Amino acid sequence: MMKETKLTLGYSQSASVEPFRRLRRTRMTEALRSMVRETELSTNDFIYPLFVVPGTKFRKEIGSMPGVFQLSIDELVRECTEVKTLGVPAVILFGIPEHKDEVGSGAYDEHGIIQTAVRALKKEIPDLVVITDVCLCEYTSHGHCGIVRGNEIVNDASIELLAKEALTHAQAGADIIAPSDMFDGRVKVIRQILDVNDFQNIPIMSYAAKYASGFYGPFREAAESAPKFGDRRSHQMDPANSDEALREIEQDIIEGADIVMVKPALSYLDVIRRVKDRFQMPTAAYNVSGEYSMIKAAGRNGWIDEPRVMMEVLTSIKRAGADMILTYFAKEAAKALNEKK
Repeated sequence: MMKETKLTLGYSQSASVEPFRRLRRTRMTEALRSMVRETELSTNDFIYPLFVVPGTKFRKEIGSMPGVFQLSIDELVRECTEVKTLGVPAVILFGIPEHKDEVGSGAYDEHGIIQTAVRALKKEIPDLVVITDVCLCEYTSHGHCGIVRGNEIVNDASIELLAKEALTHAQAGADIIAPSDMFDGRVKVIRQILDVNDFQNIPIMSYAAKYASGFYGPFREAAESAPKFGDRRSHQMDPANSDEALREIEQDIIEGADIVMVKPALSYLDVIRRVKDRFQMPTAAYNVSGEYSMIKAAGRNGWIDEPRVMMEVLTSIKRAGADMILTYFAKEAAKALNEKK
């Protein structure tokens, strides 16, 4: 005798009610979860920030950023060799010069720390994408992003120097120029100076929506760039604003930006999403030093599962719409992804 098939459900449901769905069905095994996963991280998503200093055989860990170092150029080359081996395609360089002055002259010195580092990297690891941060804050004695006159950080005189800096980076062999100052009109001036000097094919990655954030503290230790007075709220964005971010980004696109960036990432996931939806441009997000340090501190105290939270955070940034993520977790995340293969 054939076994009777049960046709009645274990719950009551009228015909007018939406059919009951068991959404857990595709979560029951890792194989099923991976088949329906909407957002996939890849090593190709990462850009690794690095801090370069004069000297040789120098490798100093940043106290507030465990696992992140100030590196002399020889150590930088060694670090980038490992980065490339892990499958991370790009790095972004921040330079700490031997001497600083009021006008940040080390930033646009053709023999400066970044210019020398770029030449070394392109010689030893030519396939690595080398991005250079363009700003004056690491090079000025006062720690501000541009020229200071009285109590004002002036705009137009500053962007002329930033353009000179960008050109020396391109001449040294940089693959992408990334202005981070947030002064008005700097993308236009940088695009013009690159073009007239036959660097038409060098892309600009603009820090287009960079907020005046409290998450930058550890970076300022690493880059030795804390302002000696005042702050940067006159040119960096108010954290309360997102419509303004769209105006900033639209202007940078008009001026010639090829990639636009939102910084920081975690507190501004909504901005990343709006930017991607509105402009459909290659979009970067900077998982900044404070975000990194919080996770590291909580992990070291045993309060969180650090590797799991790291991947969750990076996935959230990509899910929000970022095509590329600048992150100090790049090496660790790449290792974790490679282990899954």
